[in-house]
Amino acid sequence: MTDDAQAYAGTAEGQGPVEIDEDLARHLANKREELFEKFEIRDAFPPEVMAEAEERTTDVQEEIHAEVDNRADLRDMPTWTIDPVDAQDFDDAISIEEGEEEYTLWVHIADVTHYVHPESKMWEEAVKRGNTVYLPAYTIHMLPPMLAETVCSLVPNEERLAHTVEMHISKETLSYETIDIYKSVIESDERLTYSQAEKRLDEPDSDLHDEISLVFELANQLHEQRKEDGSLVLNPSRDRAHTIIEECMLKANKAVTHELMWGRGVEAMYRVHPQPTPDEWDKALQEIQDLDGVKIPGSTWEDPRKAVNATIENAPGRQLNKIQWAVMKVMPRAKYMNDPFGGHHALNFEIYGHFTSPIRRLSDLINHWIVYQNDVPENLIELCDRASDRQKAAETCERHYKQFLEEVGLDPYAVNSRGLEVIEDDDADEPTDE
Repeated sequence: MTDDAQAYAGTAEGQGPVEIDEDLARHLANKREELFEKFEIRDAFPPEVMAEAEERTTDVQEEIHAEVDNRADLRDMPTWTIDPVDAQDFDDAISIEEGEEEYTLWVHIADVTHYVHPESKMWEEAVKRGNTVYLPAYTIHMLPPMLAETVCSLVPNEERLAHTVEMHISKETLSYETIDIYKSVIESDERLTYSQAEKRLDEPDSDLHDEISLVFELANQLHEQRKEDGSLVLNPSRDRAHTIIEECMLKANKAVTHELMWGRGVEAMYRVHPQPTPDEWDKALQEIQDLDGVKIPGSTWEDPRKAVNATIENAPGRQLNKIQWAVMKVMPRAKYMNDPFGGHHALNFEIYGHFTSPIRRLSDLINHWIVYQNDVPENLIELCDRASDRQKAAETCERHYKQFLEEVGLDPYAVNSRGLEVIEDDDADEPTDE
């Protein structure tokens, strides 16, 4: 077996789906239904919602062409997406240019609110659902999947309507020089997986190599600055492609909520993450310090987040999960609020909110509408509570389902990365003696 073949055999695609029999498949389906009822998760979409979605996804190109004159035309700008190999929607894309004193970073997000608005059935259903729920090998969407498969999927070589966040970022300080948020028309050049983006970084003659290398240069600086500032980084081994997407989306999310608060003076749906009490942090740090082979640098104890970051970088790999768990146990749950008071403790951002995933999160959909209208829904506080409650329900449902998979002898990670395939019973059609 060649090295490439051996490497492929170790991937999720190379291993193929996890196989189960029909009886176990029914068992899993029954468990899902039980959990959906318990956590009030809506699976199938009502017929009127599907009918509306179908209507809004017809004559796509004609509608986009009619919008070009009213939007920034960015179709000729080098633009690409980076997503997991099994991604079901491509709702964000990036572009970048370099000047003498600044980077210009564009984050393009599918313009979902062009199709989904407060008077629509899809909006009403999205509020009820709150977010997309991801179970291993089973997804419950917030919006009808046909949106993500057509008008709201930034697939290559297709014109799409977008909401673009244009950020001019100082090379010296990495702070925003200017922020501009506007409606646009884009055309993605390529849909890359994380592994493909990694390869492009190592292949100087490949398409988009220069652009991807430039955006990694910026993303890596942003990542290091966040760590120095005290942003908690619990996964120290993230590859370059993941770093690009994480940092670009964080920078765009932060830019939008800063612009809404300081530039426009309007409320938004902020992501607020309270901090643990000093005693809780002390308990977590002591638990980490007591782990075999782990030592917290003495100079970092005053800021627990920096202490954790520094410890993880030098701790034995076998202790990583225990360090992460010690921190997560004392972390309060983040929630959505109409006031950013308290900021986001884990990220160490004074103001933060979500904007980059309007297909799968109600918070992002609401913030898109606020940016578009420069006004807030009258029931914003109620929507914040709804988004927080539904996220908690989704996370709890996912945890219970993964526990059930383990109980029936399935590896949740393998099922999540490889999917499931139901193998029919070979004896089902055989004649009997009756």
